[in-house]
Amino acid sequence: MKLTLAKSFALFTLTFGISLSFVLLHHQTPLPIKPDPMARTFILWLHGLGDSGPANEPIKNLFTTPVFANTKWSFPSAPNNPVTCNYGSVMPSWFDIHELPMTADSPQDEAGVLKAVQNVHAMIDREIAAGTNPNNVFICGFSQGGALTLASILLYPKTLGGGAVFSGWVPFNSSILQRVSEDAKKTPILWSHGIADRTVLFEAGQAGPPFLEKAGISCEFKAYPGLGHSLNNEEFRNLESWIRSRVQSSS
Repeated sequence: MKLTLAKSFALFTLTFGISLSFVLLHHQTPLPIKPDPMARTFILWLHGLGDSGPANEPIKNLFTTPVFANTKWSFPSAPNNPVTCNYGSVMPSWFDIHELPMTADSPQDEAGVLKAVQNVHAMIDREIAAGTNPNNVFICGFSQGGALTLASILLYPKTLGGGAVFSGWVPFNSSILQRVSEDAKKTPILWSHGIADRTVLFEAGQAGPPFLEKAGISCEFKAYPGLGHSLNNEEFRNLESWIRSRVQSSS
């Protein structure tokens, strides 16, 4: 499918991404609490196509309730790779994307996804080896990072605290479900998607819960009317509550 120059430019800057134009959440300043290394939480945030980890670091400032006082955040950057949907242009990308807008039936780079999953698992393994309870490990991602979040959660051999997918999609076919362990099926998933998304169509997000149900995996799906391919305050408030309710205490 040929794209106009304007559309090409729009895709190239697809998720430069979040743009961080959202308004910061307003919370009361929490009282200082004594850090407890046995109760620490690890949140790994995976950015979208063309974006970077450092550009997303302000997100952690939105989570100011006391339960996050001992949270370790990680914002890795994707390696530079050629991306098919952008005419082979090299940019930060976890794996290849063949076409945009993304639909429920778009072709997927499954080999690239599985390679990226290995790198995410290595990050998780290092954190657990450092002493973090797997139940306090949360993987979150936007757009391409959301698709990678889903793949990483499903293929990790242990039960984790949770996976949060924002404006993402299912990056492989149903045969992958045969590789999902019983422990991985216990990891809760939060899926958020804007109904007005024109980059990763809402139908691509809607296909997620039925896909997961085939493997008996629970998924909480939240639709946001009027929201395009971006993040908003309501999504972050819901994510904060969702993680807070799942953090395990040191006891």
